[in-house]
Amino acid sequence: MTTLMDFLTVFTQPQLLLLVGLGTFAGVYVGAIPGLSVTMAVSILISFTFSWDVYPAISLMIGIYMGGVYGGSRTAILLNIPGAPSAIATALDGYPMAKRGEAGTAIGVTTVMSFIGGFVGIGVLALAAPLVSDFALRFQPRDYMLLAVLGILLVGSLSQGSLVKGIFAGALGIALGAVGRDPLTFAERFTFEFQLLEGGISFIAVMIGMFGVSEALLQLHHVDKDAVRQKITRIVPSLATVKKHLPLSLQTSTIGVVIGALPGTGGDIAALMAYDHAKRVTKAPERPFGDGAMEGLVAPETANNAAVGGAFIPMMTLGIPGDAVTAIMIGALFIHGLNPGPMLMIDQPDMFWFIVGCLLTANFFMLLFGLTGIRLFTKIVEMPRSVLVPLIMLLSIVGAYAVNNSITDVYWMLGFGVFGYFMRHYGYPLGPVILGVILSRLLDDNWRRAIISEQEDLGRFFGGIFSSPLSIVLLVSVILIFVSQTPVWAAAKTRVFGKKGGRA
Repeated sequence: MTTLMDFLTVFTQPQLLLLVGLGTFAGVYVGAIPGLSVTMAVSILISFTFSWDVYPAISLMIGIYMGGVYGGSRTAILLNIPGAPSAIATALDGYPMAKRGEAGTAIGVTTVMSFIGGFVGIGVLALAAPLVSDFALRFQPRDYMLLAVLGILLVGSLSQGSLVKGIFAGALGIALGAVGRDPLTFAERFTFEFQLLEGGISFIAVMIGMFGVSEALLQLHHVDKDAVRQKITRIVPSLATVKKHLPLSLQTSTIGVVIGALPGTGGDIAALMAYDHAKRVTKAPERPFGDGAMEGLVAPETANNAAVGGAFIPMMTLGIPGDAVTAIMIGALFIHGLNPGPMLMIDQPDMFWFIVGCLLTANFFMLLFGLTGIRLFTKIVEMPRSVLVPLIMLLSIVGAYAVNNSITDVYWMLGFGVFGYFMRHYGYPLGPVILGVILSRLLDDNWRRAIISEQEDLGRFFGGIFSSPLSIVLLVSVILIFVSQTPVWAAAKTRVFGKKGGRA
């Protein structure tokens, strides 16, 4: 009974309910603006809420977190500018739908699927947090490294054309992610003795430039064309549509929860892996992936919202943050005299169930706010291009500057925008570049941690892989996915099944 009352605390106190709703509303619109990250919003909130009671402070932060993860999909669909890294995969099929006049449908589907993903993540947090946390703790540095390699193989999914061009783009992203001082040795890498490069290149500036500015430059080729009129006949997807995609959404929600529970990963990696999973398991999409496939929206949006619940699992059970936002929330709990971890679960279970209640409430508010205002939002893509292009440029500049309040990031963003324009012009995909930047640090850090832990002995390193069931599963997955992208696999599949081979 006490557990139930703790869970219902947010529902029985109008002030807390209002704060969760306010936070979710703000999160949806903060998340929609490129460069204004949820991490930034929550960290700013700490300075305002440190004198509050802990319940109101946590209510507001959780609302912003849940709303912000979803909000990134809005500009990804409407302008091809992901509001957050977790919405990169959403843009791949969402923007083509908007160009067909189906922005309302795309936003409606992403909202409902985000709700389902969020619901699954919260359910796992409430019912199986210790089990998932125990599983996540089994990951050694070598397993994170294999996970990063697994992620890099997603270039096959994100290439949308030539695999060779995709590999080039992915390698470029990995090189960009390595620029700056080595976090372990502090040695300079790829800086060419330029002080400007010592701090590395802002990932957000690269993302906004590649997607936002390059899109604005491409739109200049069609500035005289009329804007596509959006068909807003039905926003809430039909029950048949939801039922059709429910199996995929549950699969990708599971991916989201597991990836979200791994410290140092997060919703962006979960969304990209879920997108790749959808391409592999969807046999006959109504439209090709990259050209407006509904499954290309379902998978990343369920995964990135499920990752929210996943990120709270190590935070609440072990005191280890699942991502940057939960790291800030741990700080907020410390400020309020609480100590996240196993003892919090034992000494103050009320806090655990209060957070679960806040997450569930925020998820419902996200559904409400996500399904409203769509007609107004879609007017953005109906603007004349003479207005739309400056708007995209303005959003891109503001977003890049807001990351670190640095004009240097704006220069980087503009440079990568022009570079991205030429990449798109010559058929090079942008997704693998961003993927490479995201995974570069995860791969690099964990490779060296793994090899150092084995006293720089390659024999011991590979011996460790073959002595761990988890490492073996990851290694076999890497090999299978690699082989499935080769012509040899396609030819073998054709011989076995008597039809044109494709990706496994």
